[in-house]
Amino acid sequence: MTDPDHDTVGRVTIVGLGPGGPQYVTQQTLDAISNHSHRFIRTTRHPSASLVGVATSFDDVYEAADTFADVYAEITQRLVAAAAEHGEILYAVPGSPLVLERSVRHLCNDPRVECIVLPAMSFLDVAFARLGIDPVEAGVRLIDGHEFATAAAGDHGPMFVAHTHANWVLSDIKLAVEGATGDEPVVILQRLGTPDEEIVHTTWAELDRTVEADHLTCIYIPRLGSAVGESLVRFHQLARTLREQCPWDREQTHQSLVKYLLEETYEVVDALQLLDPEVASSDSALIEELGDLLYQIEFHATIAEQDGRFTMVDVVDGIHDKLVRRHPHVFGSVQADDADTVVANWDAIKHAEKGRTSVFDGVAMSQPSLSYAYHVQRKAAKVGFDWPDVDGALPKIVEEATELTDAIATGDRGRIDDELGDLLFAVVNVARHLDIEPEAALRVATHKFRRRFERVEQLAAERQISMNDADLAVLDELWDQVKKAE
Repeated sequence: MTDPDHDTVGRVTIVGLGPGGPQYVTQQTLDAISNHSHRFIRTTRHPSASLVGVATSFDDVYEAADTFADVYAEITQRLVAAAAEHGEILYAVPGSPLVLERSVRHLCNDPRVECIVLPAMSFLDVAFARLGIDPVEAGVRLIDGHEFATAAAGDHGPMFVAHTHANWVLSDIKLAVEGATGDEPVVILQRLGTPDEEIVHTTWAELDRTVEADHLTCIYIPRLGSAVGESLVRFHQLARTLREQCPWDREQTHQSLVKYLLEETYEVVDALQLLDPEVASSDSALIEELGDLLYQIEFHATIAEQDGRFTMVDVVDGIHDKLVRRHPHVFGSVQADDADTVVANWDAIKHAEKGRTSVFDGVAMSQPSLSYAYHVQRKAAKVGFDWPDVDGALPKIVEEATELTDAIATGDRGRIDDELGDLLFAVVNVARHLDIEPEAALRVATHKFRRRFERVEQLAAERQISMNDADLAVLDELWDQVKKAE
């Protein structure tokens, strides 16, 4: 249980106290306890904790830590330090050290100590005896309640779920299965192997309302009407099927799908702009467009999977881990009381991760030009290359407009293109100083022009005016009428 390539500072003998009373503790465990003078116990909240005698518990760690990951890390650190100090120590845990004992797993993975794990009776032995089933023949899957939504994805059951120590955990488990009928049977097992043992038969709908869950609570799910995360699993399988059986899908490549990815992204933006917070029915267009965009992501992952490059799991795991790393104020000890601090931390972490040498590294060059200009300017401004306020940026529009006029007079096409680009760049700079997203502002202006022009077309049709034959003066008159009406 240790790496032979590393020197260890001490030895930890790990024992289990069984599922309940002293009758479940093995003689080997009792002998190990008596042979060690330096003893540690994960928690004293166990019916057989007294057998360990004088021991240091880690109950205080559970009270002080923000997350279970912090708990396991702190316990490991303290045990390693104790092993270094005393040479050999004993660590006792509830049940079996090899069943759902994260602290044991962390400790065994630490190369600084040698770990000797003694087998012990698990709560699973009692649970399956009470349920009257052979877990191997029945194909029971063991699930950690804290990871139910992901660990049980695609599974209908039978499942045995541990670490269901609170009613909020039971609620999260129930909410993970949207397609459940509610009348599926569930068995709740509490305090197995103790005088207070209780076995309650209930339904999926009543799972989080039947008992008061505690640290000795687990559940057995014979079968669910709908698999955990079934919709996403079904969607993933559909992408595979289409890729294998549809002639058009088979021909596509990452490159050929770029235009569709952009198209679906723009349609999501359109749906977002049409969204009405007061009208629930306006959600339907956004739901549809988000689905279309999600399929593009799944399509690219499916192509990569068939090429042996990566899978959708890699995509999801990658973004999950990145978001955790980039939010140390949520998942770590960093303090961030406002959005600006969050953004600054994000940029610093991103810079360290990517090992970038330029402030422009990471700015997507394929984005629309107005957005590209906006983000390039914003990056330069972060290192101080910027006007102090909009009063410095605004005169540049006049300056660049004058230079464009001069270029037009020369008839030099290359110079005209260059000066027009500078003018647009100056306009974007003013928008940035005014905290206006230029892409969005231009989109609004374009929508306004389109709306007014469509009304001009309606007026022309009502008055039997041909848009193709009417001169500019007539069209201008119609335009002015539309503006006044608005």
